[in-house]
Amino acid sequence: MAVWARLRGRPGKGADGGERRRGGLAWAAGLSVLVVLLAVGGYAMFKRARPYLHGSGCEVTASAGKMSLDLEQGANAATIAAVAFRKRLPERAVVIAYATAIQESHIRNLPSGDRDSVGMFQQRPSQGWGTPDKLRDPVVSTSKFFDALVQVKGYLDQELHVAAQEVQRSADGRAYAQHEEAGEVLATAFTGREPGTARCWFPPGERTESRRPEALREMRRAFGSRLRVDGPGPLTAGAVSRPDSWNAVKANTPREGWAVATWAVTHAKVYGLTEVRYAGKHWRADAGHDGWTPDEGAPADTVIIK
Repeated sequence: MAVWARLRGRPGKGADGGERRRGGLAWAAGLSVLVVLLAVGGYAMFKRARPYLHGSGCEVTASAGKMSLDLEQGANAATIAAVAFRKRLPERAVVIAYATAIQESHIRNLPSGDRDSVGMFQQRPSQGWGTPDKLRDPVVSTSKFFDALVQVKGYLDQELHVAAQEVQRSADGRAYAQHEEAGEVLATAFTGREPGTARCWFPPGERTESRRPEALREMRRAFGSRLRVDGPGPLTAGAVSRPDSWNAVKANTPREGWAVATWAVTHAKVYGLTEVRYAGKHWRADAGHDGWTPDEGAPADTVIIK
């Protein structure tokens, strides 16, 4: 009787113990399946929500450093580089322009400022820079800045703040010097010296209607009429955009090609652009935060814009 009692007291033995063990295994298996399903569902939800989680912005990641910009700053930075290409200016001129714009406006197209100053470079109509509406045009204000800069004798060999002050005539010209490093980082990316180092992104819900013909005309206004644009998409003023089509911009040099591609990325939200392909890289608006991803079919001599 004592042996029988001890046998009955051992757990997991006999018919009842086997049922409990099988029930525990089934419960564990069910729990594992549930965990897997929840993980898969959660990942799928994350993938759908991911483009919305990053907000909007631009980022430059170059060998000289990293900088974060908002979309307006990114677009203005790309415009400064584009105008420099039109005027065939060296990278040093672009660095001076960036440092000046950072000090004057944080690279934003300000509607007003100190006294009658306006625009990215805070140029004053009363000092002969032009009318306020013209100076609020980033292409025009950048052109005027460069036109004045090249008149400064030996500006390429001068300290940055000295050259900038010769143009700006501000209260304290030494302030421009503190932005030289940032200007070099921006110039590295936006002039195409280091390819694919600038990216921009925005939530899919903020995507605007396609206005690619208008974007390409504005691009040529910044880069100059030498920029060749073709492809099946319409180009004439007032043409209705065809989102399912594309256009191609001929790149005269790899650096110009990357400057064009970066201009398109920074202006994508404004003009409803969805894709940019160039030199083995691909940028998509619906995954802008991923930046430039590999694309073996992207041509080396032409920037494809959709």
